[in-house]
Amino acid sequence: MEFRIKPGYLAVLATLSLTSINTAWAQSAGSLPEVQVSGAREGYVAPTSVSATKSEAPLRDIPQTINVISAEVIRDQHATSLQDILKNVPGVGLSTGDGQRDQVYIRGFTAIGDQFVDGFRDDALYFRDLSNVERLEVIKGPAAVLYGRGSSGGLINRVTKKPGVDISDVSVSFTSTAGRRGEIDVGRSGETVSWRLTGAREQSDSYRAQQFIDRTAISPSVEVKFTSDTKLLLQADYIEDRRLTDFGIPSYQGRPVSVDPGKYYGAANARDADFSQSRVASTAATLTHRFNDSLSLRNAFRYYDYHLNRNNTNISGNVNEVDRTMQFGHAALSRDENGWFNQTELTQKLTIAGTKHEILYGVEVGQQSKDSVSSSGPTSGPTSIFNPFLPTIVASAVTVTNRTFGTYDTLAGYVQDTIAFSDQWKALLGVRYDSFKQQSRVVTTSTANLSRTDNAFSPRAGLVWQPGETQSYYLSWSRSFQPSGETLPLATTNADIAPENTRNTEVGAKYDFLDGRVSATVSVFRLERDNIKAADPITKVIIPVGKQRTDGVELTLSADLKQGWKVLTGYAYLDTKVTDSIAVDSSTNVAGSPTVANNVAIKGKRATLTAMHSANLWLTKDVGNGFTLGGGANAVGSRFANPGNTVSLPGYFTADAMAVYKAAKYSVQLNVNNIFNTGYIVSGHGSSPNLSLPGAPRNVALTLRYSM
Repeated sequence: MEFRIKPGYLAVLATLSLTSINTAWAQSAGSLPEVQVSGAREGYVAPTSVSATKSEAPLRDIPQTINVISAEVIRDQHATSLQDILKNVPGVGLSTGDGQRDQVYIRGFTAIGDQFVDGFRDDALYFRDLSNVERLEVIKGPAAVLYGRGSSGGLINRVTKKPGVDISDVSVSFTSTAGRRGEIDVGRSGETVSWRLTGAREQSDSYRAQQFIDRTAISPSVEVKFTSDTKLLLQADYIEDRRLTDFGIPSYQGRPVSVDPGKYYGAANARDADFSQSRVASTAATLTHRFNDSLSLRNAFRYYDYHLNRNNTNISGNVNEVDRTMQFGHAALSRDENGWFNQTELTQKLTIAGTKHEILYGVEVGQQSKDSVSSSGPTSGPTSIFNPFLPTIVASAVTVTNRTFGTYDTLAGYVQDTIAFSDQWKALLGVRYDSFKQQSRVVTTSTANLSRTDNAFSPRAGLVWQPGETQSYYLSWSRSFQPSGETLPLATTNADIAPENTRNTEVGAKYDFLDGRVSATVSVFRLERDNIKAADPITKVIIPVGKQRTDGVELTLSADLKQGWKVLTGYAYLDTKVTDSIAVDSSTNVAGSPTVANNVAIKGKRATLTAMHSANLWLTKDVGNGFTLGGGANAVGSRFANPGNTVSLPGYFTADAMAVYKAAKYSVQLNVNNIFNTGYIVSGHGSSPNLSLPGAPRNVALTLRYSM
């Protein structure tokens, strides 16, 4: 059954109805003691997570790998993007995201649509800003039991800054690439009304020729306490981002070409012809009510509106390795999206036969509309892959090639039970049922109306053994589903194909030392995805034949020591392989015409953009008299750029340093990144042998901060 409700009406009705119910319950229950909610965490050790169970739970009780990056780490590293901060998370590979969006691989699987904010799906294709992020939580493995479709290797949830603290923080940063960025974080806490305002303004050039960033972000929020048990949180968020659409550099003889990291492969007039401009505006309302010590209700609503204007000139087709030449192609993409999600969750605490339960009952309803217009322009070349002649692009030469109009309807129910059999034995059980309907109208030479509805169960189960207060051992299993299209419109080639399925089996241990000031985790897992779609090499028909597997080990350690040391470190071993597929990779560079395909079977190949070995380390030391020194390193093994594994992105090692002087109301911070000026490839496209992005050479950032 199709359903259509205007999002504004739904928000008002949900808020009014729940407020009436909550008031009646409050009057009948009488005055209850206020529940204390934890505020911003300081330090590198995160004892709890809100993402894994939809309630704040100790990490040691969760039978799953959860990586939490705190606001203090973000500040100490002067991180302003997801790419900056995700280098602290083992098992994450970076993608260029077509030069227009955040995109990562988690445990060997793409996570293009697995972005969330405060538990809401945030799958629009854009670059996020960290000015309103309190902490970043990465859930490893399938998480559809609470979040729905997707999340093969995991998902990323941004926990935003919220009212409830008295803060006045203003900072300005200057970088060696002519960068200028200002941030504000101002808030006041009151007995009835609390508010907070965060924002950022950034303008910068780059080590990449013609690259620039021009972005604005602002996020106001207000919390109203009707009673000590009933609260309403209102949030808004706006970000506008304009930058060069940078697809990276080509490859030659199995490696990215050896050129200066600043060399740009695109239009000569790139600032006018090769830019991406995105705009995202969202609002959210969250109403919570505690009926009594055992029963509480949460209703949350989020609406977003997204627009993208992307223009790009990049390497077209394959490189001619005999002539050492390539061609350029120009394209444009316009995307308009809007959507809303509503979550209603009831949490019940009870004791049955001496066993403690915390049960979460949830219903999620959502609608998304995603429209896009694709255009193409002229090609140019051939030109040298080492010293290319950059074409001048005329916007009027671009013609529309495809229009797609898509709608996505989500209706889901879920239940989760956190069980404590005793102080030593605990369990986490959950299941979700999704009905996900997709409709697409594709307009090319002919019009195709496509539709499918997928109904799927997503279960998970985990058992925890805690022989003491410092040790926790677990075993878990979970499953997710990935429908055709998922975040992009249906096509005639995939509309009749059932969802892919991902399963994760994991054993692990979590340790807490020195009264919780040191936390360590180790996990061993097998992640498998079945029914991966592939094109039959003879008929070219898309069929569900393909399997990919990741066997892995991850270790992390974080510490906040009394001696002034703070540590964040991790290591990942990922043995990821396509175990069954008839698909071939035809994007291989060839010793002939760049239009000739050189098909390579992908069965037995490693997943793209996923290093077998990777490690990270970051530590700081309070040396006294207001000074703190810090530094760290990242080591990433070689990765493959394309499914055929014919192009390898070499492994690399980079080192960073930091120094801060803090007085009562101000601080001065200096960050030096890539101290040894290492040349490396930071990210690739994931499906092309050519579109790989060089990492930044040595760069410096100076930050001045004033706090009251």
